[in-house]
Amino acid sequence: MKQWKRFCAVVLALVLFVVPAFAQNIEKAKYVFLFIGDGMAMAQVSAAEIYAKAMAGKDHGFAKLGFTQFPAQGITTTYDSSSIITDSASAITAIATGHKTLSGVINMDESKTKQYKTIAEYAKGLGWKVGVVSNVSLDHATPAGFYAKVPSRGDYYGIAIQLGQSGFDYFGGGGLKKPRGKNGDQPDVVELAREAGYTFVNSPADFMALEPAAGLKVLAVNQTLQDSNAMPYDIDRKVGDLSLAEYVAKGIELLDNPRGFFFAVESGKIDWACHANDAAASIGDTIAFDKAIAKAIEFQKAHPKDTLIVVTGDHETGGMSIGFAGTKYSTFFEKVSLQKGSYVAFNDTVLTPYKKSHTAANGKLEDLLPSIQSWFGIDFAKLDDPSKELIQRAFVRSMKGEIERAPQESVYNLYGSYEPLTVTLTHIANQSAGIGWTSYSHTGVPVPTYALGVGQSLFDGYYDNTDIFYKLAQVMGVDVSVASAQ
Repeated sequence: MKQWKRFCAVVLALVLFVVPAFAQNIEKAKYVFLFIGDGMAMAQVSAAEIYAKAMAGKDHGFAKLGFTQFPAQGITTTYDSSSIITDSASAITAIATGHKTLSGVINMDESKTKQYKTIAEYAKGLGWKVGVVSNVSLDHATPAGFYAKVPSRGDYYGIAIQLGQSGFDYFGGGGLKKPRGKNGDQPDVVELAREAGYTFVNSPADFMALEPAAGLKVLAVNQTLQDSNAMPYDIDRKVGDLSLAEYVAKGIELLDNPRGFFFAVESGKIDWACHANDAAASIGDTIAFDKAIAKAIEFQKAHPKDTLIVVTGDHETGGMSIGFAGTKYSTFFEKVSLQKGSYVAFNDTVLTPYKKSHTAANGKLEDLLPSIQSWFGIDFAKLDDPSKELIQRAFVRSMKGEIERAPQESVYNLYGSYEPLTVTLTHIANQSAGIGWTSYSHTGVPVPTYALGVGQSLFDGYYDNTDIFYKLAQVMGVDVSVASAQ
């Protein structure tokens, strides 16, 4: 018995003294990248890798993305303080501050009275430069999670005001949803940012011409904006349009300095594509995300003893599955390449103009069949009767203007809040490839986290999204032992 007690005492001593001492000896990074694939879990990552393998001419398998080859890999839970299924606001609050909160709340507690300090603000306190890039609007929940504190993520104007007040050094990507407030009668936030010392650019030429300079602060908005003032899906990007990778590369150039930097990058339209059950758009943006991460990897190779790169998702979206009942144990991911644009581009280019020139009474599905085949690779004549009936029924609903979420649960389960025809076409295209969906919303499954560089081993294992904040803080050498509330 005495020997057992002595053994327990030794183990306790190791836990209390040796483990903390080891943790304190983790080398410190001064260049930290945090990449967030919004809505990205294992299904989204795997779909991109299977597609890449299929396009390489292989029957099946995985062509590894760059970030999935990182040496440290973990699994991260994403629940928030009120639900197993989080939204992006509460998810980014957990990641950026180490605190759980309610869905819809950004960097505040459940009472919406206490504010939390973000990891980006801690970085600024170290004297580091800070950058935030997203391909959705810069006042959207995830990018806002590094600089704003609001009771509601829907307060786009209030969030954008805080962007200009943040003092961060580089913002790039999407635009702003409510630059003059909800009613369009407030001071323009871009002008307020200029008054706060920001250089505003929104053309590729002006963007590429930016060069590092003392005191330079940049707000760079993409010239081409798509839905909700976001950058286009990568599948829709035209020649000359800037890519997410280019925003990361320029950010590195502008942020690089001897003291250090913290650079947060979101690929937000993976989430949007999965909300709409558009696998081709999701896969395209996941691959584009990997190309953006490759820019950070290049930097890490030049600064291996000073750099940490972390890649994670904030939650899963759509209940994406690799496998569909109709294809049994087979997948045909090469069929994904038949889709030539996103659901948004199809609506904007094909369906909306058609609806403007036709009514529910004189519109005919036959008019759109050539466009459907060229856009999605769907040959209507070769479909089975149930699939033909689904498309015909969805066409009728779209022509009647039934876009908004229907009150009937059965209708919502079919189309969500999207164009009935378009989402039916993406479903049929996805199913033929062997891809299924369970939801138009988020799900509660854990997400993968990957790390490369200084302190990478901290990100191995199974942990909560709040732990990402503390792991980053440890590698950055910031003291978060005091309350992080403000």
